[in-house]
Amino acid sequence: MGLMDKVKAQATQLADKAQEAGKTGQAKIEAVQARRRADALLEELGKITYHARTGTSSPADEARSSEIVDQLRQYEAEHGSLSDTEGTDSVTTVSSSAPATTFVPSPGPAAAPEAAATPAPASTPAPAGGDAQGIPKPTFGSSEL
Repeated sequence: MGLMDKVKAQATQLADKAQEAGKTGQAKIEAVQARRRADALLEELGKITYHARTGTSSPADEARSSEIVDQLRQYEAEHGSLSDTEGTDSVTTVSSSAPATTFVPSPGPAAAPEAAATPAPASTPAPAGGDAQGIPKPTFGSSEL
């Protein structure tokens, strides 16, 4: 087998791998798009349910909710359970049994009791040829060279 045959074989292998990667990527894109469509259907179904519970639903809402449920069943038949969100970019939902958390801001430094009791450090005199922070001041045109 000559050098050109080896190069052709490697090129064919690389082309096959690239084609497989492209198919895998396309499948992932289609799965994400399908999940986004399902999420949109779930959101619409939630709105219809909200309107039904608050008494503001329209007569067309019942028919539309049946259509949505049929579409979601079809999604589940093709892609699996709607509750399985692993590997998707959908928003994570919080279970109703999860404990509620509230935001409580922490007290600032002024509110800390030990901050008020701590005296300020005594100031130290400025070093010769510098300012209060100890940074030397430049001298231009001096004859001290």
